[in-house]
Amino acid sequence: MKHILLIEDDQNICELLAHLFTNRYQLDTANSGTEALMQISKNKYDLILLDLMLPGVTGESVLEMVRRTSHVPIIIITALNDKSKTVNLLRKGANDYITKPFHVEELEARIEVQLRNTALLTEPGDELSYHNLTLIREEYKVLVHNQDIQVSHKEYKLLELLLLHPKKIYSKANLYQTIWENDYFGGENTINVHISTLRKKLKDADPDTEYIETIWGLGIRLAGGGE
Repeated sequence: MKHILLIEDDQNICELLAHLFTNRYQLDTANSGTEALMQISKNKYDLILLDLMLPGVTGESVLEMVRRTSHVPIIIITALNDKSKTVNLLRKGANDYITKPFHVEELEARIEVQLRNTALLTEPGDELSYHNLTLIREEYKVLVHNQDIQVSHKEYKLLELLLLHPKKIYSKANLYQTIWENDYFGGENTINVHISTLRKKLKDADPDTEYIETIWGLGIRLAGGGE
């Protein structure tokens, strides 16, 4: 049974999800950021549901602290409908977000997608390498010059996809359908944000090596087709 941590100070939501997840997931709850960090230090979770408006340590701070040591999928739960804010959270490592009030069925679907994606990534036990970069699939790690690089779940999947198929050029539609598992209707900035953030992290770690190249009018691929 998958182990989920719900970080939420609204008792109604906690009780609703506790009832919903009965016999489906093992659910722990934390009503503050401080309590959440304590539980995360003691337990291994398969997914975290994180409210932003928390007493004490904020949800955004919890996200930043967790991402220093873990790639566990994190779904943000927020009452804010601020696109710039959500883009910033995705850049900082959130995997997905849902706004309040939310439909329970939508939250269930988003949880299932994140857990399924994580399972697909952790099944293989091999490594993928290119220049100074190594992706350790069993441990869900990205190393550059043997230093651990903190990437979000979607950034990891982007990088893994490019390393698995180094000569293939991926359009935005390809990436959205493969990684986000949704149809692409154009104008989706989420893909650009993740690619840009991943490029910056790799450039900061290895300034002299290009890992992702843009083939104008077609899409992106591993730089040089993996040569």
